Amino acid sequence: MLRKRIKKALYLNSSKEGPIYVAQQISTNQLLVALKAAGEATRLRILALLAVRELNVSDLANILDQSQPRISRHLRLLDEAGLIERFREGSFVYCRLVQKAVVGDLVHTAIGLLDRKDRVLSDDRLRAEKIQEARVAASQIWFKANAARWDQIRSLYISDHKVEATMLDMLSDEKKGHSFNLLLDLGTGTGRVLELLAHKTQQAIGYDSSHSMLEYARSRLAHQRFDHCQVRQGDLIDLTVEDGQADLVVLHQVLHFLIEPEKGVYEAARLLQPGGQMLIVDFAPHNLDNFREEFAHERLGFSQAQMALWLKRAGLETRQMIQLAADENKTDEKLVVSLWLAQKAAPSTSVKLVATNTRTARTRNSTSKIQGHAK
Repeated sequence: MLRKRIKKALYLNSSKEGPIYVAQQISTNQLLVALKAAGEATRLRILALLAVRELNVSDLANILDQSQPRISRHLRLLDEAGLIERFREGSFVYCRLVQKAVVGDLVHTAIGLLDRKDRVLSDDRLRAEKIQEARVAASQIWFKANAARWDQIRSLYISDHKVEATMLDMLSDEKKGHSFNLLLDLGTGTGRVLELLAHKTQQAIGYDSSHSMLEYARSRLAHQRFDHCQVRQGDLIDLTVEDGQADLVVLHQVLHFLIEPEKGVYEAARLLQPGGQMLIVDFAPHNLDNFREEFAHERLGFSQAQMALWLKRAGLETRQMIQLAADENKTDEKLVVSLWLAQKAAPSTSVKLVATNTRTARTRNSTSKIQGHAK
């Protein structure tokens, strides 16, 4: 059945000039291997789940109610067929649909033809959503308990002074000391970024989902009389803000808390006006598994290649990338903080955002783990 669906997709997407790019570029052997790998019920269910979000092996085992060794075998076959990519973060192995254009187009086309009302696939999606909702609830409890000491926790390994000085330098180099009209700080937490950049913006708004964090941030901002800085409750990957409002969006130590961090990047890009800038501060890949339980981290950092891909897909051009090593007296681990400064392209050259980033495609049932809280 899947072979027929893919063949139909290739036919429907053909033109008078010839078949689509996928049909022209993929070899017969590649196609047969891909079809064989996908042509099994469990593996097809896995592909359908990974078309929605990245998942780790444990998640897939729970959703599909199968043993981890069995799921791992299916994933190995899909990986060998070039349909998925696997990557390790500490003790977890995450999976996603392949990103390469040719095979990636093929598998996305096939998955797009599946009936979304299919009972088995619908039940799979529901179980995946429940797993992520449970993580969201657990993280909210953690942040409520740790709001007052969040700045202290954040600086356990990396000096705040070093990171903040670098942020100011990167923005000063681009803005030449002039003010931004509107700064949006996504995942504002205690409001520290609003305090840091208050003198560089005419208006600043910080968004967070945690009431405890917002109460703490409001008190700090009021104490310093930053009347042009406000905080509001909001979902980091589905904000009720019009497109293209800000000329600066900051994601400071927030993406590693998200179940789907790429959606945080896409949403931030949506809020930028043409020529606007995005500043991302987060960890480079590391193996500190205890951060998951101790500090509620969902992801253990991001590589330069991964972030570059997300920024490009969001229609942004990377302008600067700087890495800062951890303080030697704070940890034996090689923990690194990465800072990315990117700029949104002008309308004529802007890259169209992926469908999951458009407001019509987003749903209110957000699967963001938190709205940053990492300030």
